[in-house]
Amino acid sequence: MNTRRPEPRGATPRLSEAKSRDPFCGRQKRGPSATLGATALCRRVFLASAAAVTIMPFAVHATPEALAAAIKEVTGDAPLREGKVTLDVPPLVENGNAVPLTVSVESPMTAGDHVKAIHVFNEKNPQPHVFNAWLSPANGRAVVATRIKLADTQKVVAVAETSKGEFWTVHADVIVTIAACIEGVT
Repeated sequence: MNTRRPEPRGATPRLSEAKSRDPFCGRQKRGPSATLGATALCRRVFLASAAAVTIMPFAVHATPEALAAAIKEVTGDAPLREGKVTLDVPPLVENGNAVPLTVSVESPMTAGDHVKAIHVFNEKNPQPHVFNAWLSPANGRAVVATRIKLADTQKVVAVAETSKGEFWTVHADVIVTIAACIEGVT
């Protein structure tokens, strides 16, 4: 047996009226959206969030100073030495969405002398510190291979940290013809 009142002819069926607080604006909302739990954003909150989403990708890029600061955060005051580290990355990539990268370090990988970590940094992505790879003598070889995104033509830096507290480094310049972090933004 149907206990609902029939709707007037030509009217759309309505959900029961309910009241709830809008968490974004603090206003009380009424109607079908309150019953369904959907949140109606007030105009100011919507425009502010839309502006933040629109502006953010263009405003956030690392700088050479941010790169130096990120490296210093990992190495502290220890000197960076050239050598022992090989960075294999193509000098020219068509698309920055998946750039192949291999870092290898000359090391005996014994308990007394091994590579503890490999750190990779870049110059112009939103975050200059790309990744860390933690190693031990059980790895046998100090080699890491992956793919990274590059936002633009930039310098990529690899730093190897040894068990003796030394930091070895190498860098490579990569030319990117289609940027990864801003592709598709109009």
